[in-house]
Amino acid sequence: MGTEGSTVLSPLWRGLPPIAPPAAPNSASCALPPRFEAVRTARKFTRATLQQWDLHGLFDDVALVVSELVTNSMRYALPADAISAGHEPPVRLHLMRWTSRLVCAVRDPSEESPVAGVADASAECGRGLLLVESFSDTWGWHPLAGALHGKVVWALFRLPRERD
Repeated sequence: MGTEGSTVLSPLWRGLPPIAPPAAPNSASCALPPRFEAVRTARKFTRATLQQWDLHGLFDDVALVVSELVTNSMRYALPADAISAGHEPPVRLHLMRWTSRLVCAVRDPSEESPVAGVADASAECGRGLLLVESFSDTWGWHPLAGALHGKVVWALFRLPRERD
C-alpha cells in the first residue's frame, strides 16, 4: 500500500490512541472491477488475507462489513456508465492490521458523503451502513486530497489481545 495508504487513512487516526512503532501494520490491497461480482472478489480476498494473518475467526464480521462497503461503492459511487462501459474507476479495498486493530477501507471515485439511512427492517436495501456500524467498532469516511480524488469509507475492528 505504501505511502498512499497512510495518506488515504490519515484522518482515521484522529481521536484514537497512538499505535506503538513496534506494532507496524501488515497491509494488503485489492483493485476491484466496476462489476457487482467485485463483492465476491472482495470477500475471497478478505478471507485469504485474514487467514494469512491468523485472524480467520473474524471473517464473518469483517466479510459482512467489506461486502457492505464494496456494494455501496459499486451502487452509489461509480459513474452511471462505469459498470456497463467496462472502464475501471479507482475502487480499491485496503486491509490493514496492527497488533490491536484491523481496518477495512474502500476507496472510490465519488466525493459524495455516504448516507446511513433509517431503513425499514423488511427493506431490501438501505441497511448497509447500519450493519457496518453494528459489526465494526467504529466507522467513518473522509474525502481524499491531493492527486487522489474521491473518498475512503473505513471500518475499524479492535483485535482481541493475544494471551501469553
